[in-house]
Amino acid sequence: MYPQPHDEVTVGQRIKFFRERAGLSRPVLAGLVERSAEWLKAVENGRLQTPRLNMLLKLAHALELDDLAELTGNGDAVSVEMFAGTRHAALPAVQAAITEYRVAGAMPAAPPNVEHLARRLERAWRVRHSTPDHRTQLGAVLPDLIRDAQAAVRALRGDDRRQARRVLSGVYQLADFYVAYQPAPELVWMVADRALTEGQEADDPLVAAGGAWAMVQALRESGRWDEALALAEDAIRQLQPYDQQHADWRGMAGALEVECALVHARRGRHGEAMARWETADRIARDLGTGYRHVQSSFSQPVMGAHAVTIAVDLQRPGEALQVADRFDAEAIPSLARRSRHLIEVSRAHWQRGDRHATWALLNSSERTASETIRYNGHAREMLVGLRKRPPTGLAEDVRDLCERVGVAA
Repeated sequence: MYPQPHDEVTVGQRIKFFRERAGLSRPVLAGLVERSAEWLKAVENGRLQTPRLNMLLKLAHALELDDLAELTGNGDAVSVEMFAGTRHAALPAVQAAITEYRVAGAMPAAPPNVEHLARRLERAWRVRHSTPDHRTQLGAVLPDLIRDAQAAVRALRGDDRRQARRVLSGVYQLADFYVAYQPAPELVWMVADRALTEGQEADDPLVAAGGAWAMVQALRESGRWDEALALAEDAIRQLQPYDQQHADWRGMAGALEVECALVHARRGRHGEAMARWETADRIARDLGTGYRHVQSSFSQPVMGAHAVTIAVDLQRPGEALQVADRFDAEAIPSLARRSRHLIEVSRAHWQRGDRHATWALLNSSERTASETIRYNGHAREMLVGLRKRPPTGLAEDVRDLCERVGVAA
């Protein structure tokens, strides 16, 4: 048995203790959480502030800790799974399809039908946006879709192969939504990188930009803000010569502008965030009320949802709630995106200390798309707080919601 760190030590010292107990060097642990060894040293020595919950979860996973309190020093045991969510039942099958990528293999008896693959991908996107249990629905179709699209790229040549690469890039872009927020961060990077690479190999700036959009989010969540901005801006430049030819080119550029705004908001830069949001909003208004980009959900209604997230990340809850009151969440056609928006509004109420409204919005989010809130770290963190101190008259309701989401009551 290893001795445990005593209560007075800092979070950084606890990280160092468990790192050394696991026999990991700083470069190794830092690499597992997509940070530099210098960053980890500064955290351990107390020169940087305590990492945010998302990073603490990554560190706990890398250190194979089941109890987040071992890192935070809080007296009550807090399951890492409580915040991070469980692995979806289909994740091993999806992971196998992604990681068993073959350079060569048995060729199909008949040439792959790329048009049929494209129709399967289109149907899968519709499922993702229209079903409350979207992860379960995607988990049932993704393994075969990934393998069949990979096989098509191996088997075909010339223009047919380029088209197969476009489809495969789209499959990886869809898989990015499935693997996100699950305890397998390496898959997020893998599918985003492959989506970008397949788009580039197909010599298709629009498809490559879709891969870049996924990668920018991974970079942002890892705190690699300058890299995220550089990639997004490069993808926007690649789209500019063509963005008037088709609505989706302009929609993709708008979605990338939103990503830049979100990066600036995460950094606390209000002016830069709103300037990029306004650029994206002009694109959305030019595209009209009936337009929606399938991958990113970029559209006029979603621009209001993005404005809420930007205000919340900037710690401006009053502004976030004013924006939320100016548009109807029901106008967001994607159930998954609508559910996420309701979580963002609940974050604004949480920042203001309104626990009743926080519960109401989280409850609405769960009823809109149960498999969105189940894997959302912000939602799970708020539910843990509500469970410890339920709003007056709602203790039983909080317990019920926690059970439905998978947060132990």
